[in-house]
Amino acid sequence: MATTPVPVLDGDSCPKLQMEKRVKNVFVTQPEDPRGRKKEKMCVPATTETSSKLLEAGVKALKRTLIARKQAELHELDVQLALKTQDFRSCMEALASRRSELETQQRQSKEEEMKFEKFVAEKEEKRQRALKQCEATLEQNILKQRRIEDLTEQLTKLETRRHILKQRTDKNKIYEDYLMKTLDRLPSLPRHNSSESLAVPIIRRHETLSVTHQGLLQRLRRMEAEVERQWRQLQNMKQQHSIATLMSSKELSELHSELESLREKNRQVEVNLLMKRGASREKVEEVGKLLMAVNNLAQECYIPEFGPLEGMSVLTMMDMVKEFVLDKADTERRLRRLDSCSTATLTDKPWRKSPKSIGSKTQIKSSSKASKISDSSN
Repeated sequence: MATTPVPVLDGDSCPKLQMEKRVKNVFVTQPEDPRGRKKEKMCVPATTETSSKLLEAGVKALKRTLIARKQAELHELDVQLALKTQDFRSCMEALASRRSELETQQRQSKEEEMKFEKFVAEKEEKRQRALKQCEATLEQNILKQRRIEDLTEQLTKLETRRHILKQRTDKNKIYEDYLMKTLDRLPSLPRHNSSESLAVPIIRRHETLSVTHQGLLQRLRRMEAEVERQWRQLQNMKQQHSIATLMSSKELSELHSELESLREKNRQVEVNLLMKRGASREKVEEVGKLLMAVNNLAQECYIPEFGPLEGMSVLTMMDMVKEFVLDKADTERRLRRLDSCSTATLTDKPWRKSPKSIGSKTQIKSSSKASKISDSSN
């Protein structure tokens, strides 16, 4: 709202009252004034102007005074509005700085949370690697222990077989001695007929059977080793399957807990969203009620100088209501002041009744016109 400077009332602009000296009037019934003894030559000025001119001059002076007071009040309102605007801007700046600080803190907290999650993930990965390494070491130890047990069992079997073969050799020693003695007692044969002796085919048959027996024993050992290897592989597969089952059940439980936490967060977010929607609905209702109240006030306090009411904004309506209220208050104050002045005048000088009433009406009309002019200029 534009402010206008307060006009300075010049003493020369007002019509000068022409006063004349005349002797003080004293009623006969009144006692003589003792002050008149000391100052017998005291003169009371008397105006030569008529009462209508005096009333017009008074109305003009009162009009200027009211205009100046109105402009001073408007200036004070503008100063208060500027102070309120400055306070509002300072509050908005403080809120913006607070919002930036909160955003910075939120960003820092998110970064710290991401770092912590990364740290937890690294620790979990290290733990998984250590667990896998421990499991691999345990499997190797189990395999080595089984290998030691197998070798010990094979050594025991070989010792038993060696003992059995030694007993069998000792048992068949008498047959070897008998054959050697028989060969010693037989007549000597020619060298070319030595291969045709009866003992050579038997010995060769024995050697063949012994070689076949050794081959069968080696084949049996290989088959036993293969069966043992397959059995160990089956045990390893069973152990790996059990470990994988445990890990899968653990991951499944973790995912289930995460699912429950996400469901709880979703429920909380839904509750917060419903609460915010209810608050926003209440705010919209309050704003609608406030706009309806402003429209009703604008209709009650309509001033034609502000233009048509249909396309008027809310701030313009508030300004119009403020101007209407201020105008009504100012009119009421002036009416009360004029009523008091007229009452005092009627009690003191009854012969000035009609000009005073005419002046009060003229003053009311002129003040209303001045207020409309000041509102249109603002």
